[in-house]
Amino acid sequence: MKREKSNKQAPAATGERLQKVLANAGFGSRRELEKQIEAGEVSVNGETAKLGDRVTPEDIIYIGRTRVGAWRLKPQEHQTIVYNKPEGVLVTRSDPEGRSTVFTQLPKLVGGRWIAVGRLDLNTTGLMLFTTDGELANKLMHPSQLIEREYAVRVNGDATEEKLKQLVNGVELDDGPARFEEIVESGGEGRNRWFHVVIMEGRNREVRRLWEAVDLKVNRLKRVRYGPIFLDSSLAVGKYRALTEDELKELVVATAGEKSAEAPKKGRAKKMAVKGRAPRRKSPVKR
Repeated sequence: MKREKSNKQAPAATGERLQKVLANAGFGSRRELEKQIEAGEVSVNGETAKLGDRVTPEDIIYIGRTRVGAWRLKPQEHQTIVYNKPEGVLVTRSDPEGRSTVFTQLPKLVGGRWIAVGRLDLNTTGLMLFTTDGELANKLMHPSQLIEREYAVRVNGDATEEKLKQLVNGVELDDGPARFEEIVESGGEGRNRWFHVVIMEGRNREVRRLWEAVDLKVNRLKRVRYGPIFLDSSLAVGKYRALTEDELKELVVATAGEKSAEAPKKGRAKKMAVKGRAPRRKSPVKR
């Protein structure tokens, strides 16, 4: 495909950084876009873009062979929703095997696209956040923000106090050390017991791998909280809703800067839900 030529010079030191503008326009998270720029997949005014280039709505920008419309480069009114993911649905834009994906179940957008804040594997259910704001998505997923993710998990095996303490003190996984910030027992009998766990990372299958590291098998896993946003029982499986104004403000506060490890965690017990009910809580296992 023949690209449109321009007599403009390479991006000047005015405007906004390229990856930030494209993220805000909904082309992906900033980290995803930085990888595309580094791979030479983005051009500005006929020249291969570099990280740090600045652009304005007047610049001619291509991602691959797709031109970015000038209107997309102007400040957009963003949308953010919470979605209750069912089991057996993939977090991907398309699947070669034709399986159901979360993106086919979200509201249609005119311009822009939904960005998933983190992922859940095929058999994990519960809360997911989607936004058209790439900057917000990047902040919510970046490890430096220390955003808590909370899960309801049912494990099979002998979950001894020693094993639980090991999980909050830390175990070695194949991609480095990991641990739960907190574990709270919340029901079950015998070898099948429910717990609520808090983690501050989003590594692939990390919750499942942590339990497997102490010879316990996860047979149910549901995310019930991401940062300040809780999955309430009124949101049916497979449905979504827009965040309230107060929830959006809480997200902004949550990504405003470094967090204290001693930040208050009040109210969690009332809002965590397993099958729509607040769990029967015991004393938490902490580090």
